[in-house]
Amino acid sequence: QVQLVESGGGLVQAGGSMRLSCAASGRTSSRYAAGWFRQAPGKEREFVAAITNSGLGTSYTDSVKGRFTISRDNRKNTLYLQMNSLKPEDTAVYYCAGRSDNGLGSNPYDYNYWGQGTQVTVSS
Repeated sequence: QVQLVESGGGLVQAGGSMRLSCAASGRTSSRYAAGWFRQAPGKEREFVAAITNSGLGTSYTDSVKGRFTISRDNRKNTLYLQMNSLKPEDTAVYYCAGRSDNGLGSNPYDYNYWGQGTQVTVSS
C-alpha cells in the first residue's frame, strides 16, 4: 500500500506562485508514473499534469501549459507541482495520484493511489 500526503497549498494573489509537494510512503516505487488533479466546487475532478517514472516524460492539460511544472525527486519519494502566474480559475483542491504503470494518461480511474488533497485559493 502507498500513502500520499500533499502540502504547500494556501491563499495567493492572482499572478503569484506556489509549489505543492506530495510525499509518498509505504510500498513506494520509482518505477511508476504520478500526476496531479484538481477539483473545484461543483465541478468534476480534472487532470492537471503527469510525469513518468524517470521524470523525463510529462504531460499537461492545456490550461496550465507554460505556467505549471511537474517534477519528482525519486530519492526523496516526493512529487512537486510548481505553479506560476496563478489565476482565480486555478482555485481548487489539488490531489496527487500514483499509478501502477508508467503511463501519462489523464483518466483518474487509471490512478490507484490518492492523497487527501490540499486547498489552493487564488484571489483576484
